[in-house]
Amino acid sequence: MLHNDLKWRGFSRQEAVLVLATVIWGATFLIIHIAVQYSGPWFFVGMRFITAGLISALLFARVLKGLTLKEVMAGVAIGVMIFFGYGLQTAGLQTVNSSTSAFISALYVPLVPLLQWVVFRKKPGLLTWIGVALAFIGLVLLADPGSVGFNFGTGELVTVISTLPIALEIILIGWFAGKVHLGRVTVVQLLVAGALGFLAVPLTGEQVPDFSWVWVIASVALGVASCMIQLAMNWAQKSVSPTRATIIYAGEPVWAAIIGRIAGDRLPPIAIVGALFIIAGSLASELRPRRKGEAKAAQNATENVEV
Repeated sequence: MLHNDLKWRGFSRQEAVLVLATVIWGATFLIIHIAVQYSGPWFFVGMRFITAGLISALLFARVLKGLTLKEVMAGVAIGVMIFFGYGLQTAGLQTVNSSTSAFISALYVPLVPLLQWVVFRKKPGLLTWIGVALAFIGLVLLADPGSVGFNFGTGELVTVISTLPIALEIILIGWFAGKVHLGRVTVVQLLVAGALGFLAVPLTGEQVPDFSWVWVIASVALGVASCMIQLAMNWAQKSVSPTRATIIYAGEPVWAAIIGRIAGDRLPPIAIVGALFIIAGSLASELRPRRKGEAKAAQNATENVEV
């Protein structure tokens, strides 16, 4: 039964923080879409994550001296996934509008349990398969199959591919959780992602962009947001159940669509239906029915930590 987790009640401070985080993350799609008109995607990724890494290094300066080889390896592995995931997503945003990118990016959610099945032999449940099916139908509809051929260009395909390393990033974070110091690994992974972004500039033939306050402000702002929001989310999820957090996070592409709509994005009706299918698939793949006793225990635990 999910009624104890899903019944309406007022937002707690922690849940309000998570809602605010999803609004900000939703806005990042439009910010990046604008910024990459002034900067190449890989240079922008380098600036964004180097900024985030340096801020994290200042925040965790006192504990960095205890950095271990295992933490370096964990940070490098996660950083590589961040580089490929957000790098490809940023590259896609050169030609894809922010709303479409956000909905396609949400595919990483149903991908996670499938990859866990491949890597850890953890067989997905029925809701996961339903979620995957809904997300796939949504992706097809988002491509507007009524048009001449599928309406997916290079930008859309690159964005779809980006969901794979993003899903792997989440799996790696879960794998190393409790085995390493979160702060030290965060610093390493962000700096690695940023360094790889800069390294990709000459390797891809991209040129260092002319100075523009657009990409400077955007990259620094996203770097700061990446650090601050992550810390806020870690604090909030100490008392917010995974089910409620999942529902809140599913609103990220919705906020991106609202903000994109205000900025001029226009999705055809069939694409909007597809977007709704992707959100439904994300929710279905993450929600877990619980027995009545388990739900009651979770509710009591949440009430005990709220003030």
